[in-house]
Amino acid sequence: MELPSSVSVVSIFTLLLISQWVAFATSPCHFPAIFNFGDSNSDTGGLSAVFGQAPPPHGESYFHHPAGRYCDGRLIIDFIAKSFGLPYLSAYLDSVGSNFTHGANFATAGSTIRPQNSTLHQSGFSPISLDVQWNEFYDFHRRSQIIRSQGGVYKKLLPKAEDFSHALYTFDIGQNDLTSGYFSNMTSSEVKAYVPDVLDQFKNIVSYIYGQGGRNFWIHNTGPFGCLAYVLERIPISAAEVDRSGCGTPFNEVAQYFNRGLKKVVFQLRKKLPLAAITYVDVYSVKYKLISQARKHGFNESLRACCGHGGKYNYNRQLGCGAKRTVGGKEILVGKSCKDPSKWISWDGVHYTQAANKWIFDRIVDGSFSDPPVPLKMACQRQPVH
Repeated sequence: MELPSSVSVVSIFTLLLISQWVAFATSPCHFPAIFNFGDSNSDTGGLSAVFGQAPPPHGESYFHHPAGRYCDGRLIIDFIAKSFGLPYLSAYLDSVGSNFTHGANFATAGSTIRPQNSTLHQSGFSPISLDVQWNEFYDFHRRSQIIRSQGGVYKKLLPKAEDFSHALYTFDIGQNDLTSGYFSNMTSSEVKAYVPDVLDQFKNIVSYIYGQGGRNFWIHNTGPFGCLAYVLERIPISAAEVDRSGCGTPFNEVAQYFNRGLKKVVFQLRKKLPLAAITYVDVYSVKYKLISQARKHGFNESLRACCGHGGKYNYNRQLGCGAKRTVGGKEILVGKSCKDPSKWISWDGVHYTQAANKWIFDRIVDGSFSDPPVPLKMACQRQPVH
């Protein structure tokens, strides 16, 4: 038998390497844990643990009781965890019944990327900004392994050391940085002026997590907050500034400005962090598509809140979802839920219903709105930087 030439041997070897790479690149990722950073869009109980539980009817559609979420049921992060067969994430700040074997959630409702120079009661924004969430994660990473080494129940409640480098790191934060400016009577130009600083701080935190071994990042951009009742009700705009879907154009333009900057930051991070797989997810487009074509997608209400009290949008800042009034010595629930939240997009004028969250998740899970266009289950695959 004639032996193959050296060229043929090299060719066969090259083909084997390519086939192995293709098999690797097309095989689903195994994420043993998820570590989430964010605001109320992904808070599974952080703010409730610190400042008091989100009251009924929050949680009514799925948990049938308050579950730390500002929603009638589950959030996008819950559907992400479920898609990997992982339990719903316990909030890092919640000491009751938490299990961190498969990750932890550092998000709190009202959180911003850039620290706010005010209290929660003054501004409505959480003191648990992204830098604080990073500090929590850093401490959790270190101390969890010290405690886990003691064995017993701790081994069943905390992640393994190797899980931190194989985990998925998810982010959904930035909207409150923008609305905080508007609520401080800033103009759109003034809000835009500080966006670069906000994005620099975001970039730093991702880099810090990478330094702790984080490699797989799934980053949501910010949504069209100009379509949310708590903004539309609070900040006056002219009729010419309202689009055909009833959303405030100036606010959504600022959200898109932030998102363009965030996308550039992700590109910079890919160059800076060569071992990281970083996916940018355009939830803005998905959410706006849903709101602007609500009936087409099976929803009856797009802007009005399912749970609230009074006004054009069934939203009242002083009497929100779950709010009560004392009448004749008796407490009366005035912030009531609608009959069928599954037909509404907005839960409380600030957050989305479980049905809307599921609809959004179903659109982003396959990578159709991602850069690079990889599905969630492939979010560990690094893409070449051009």
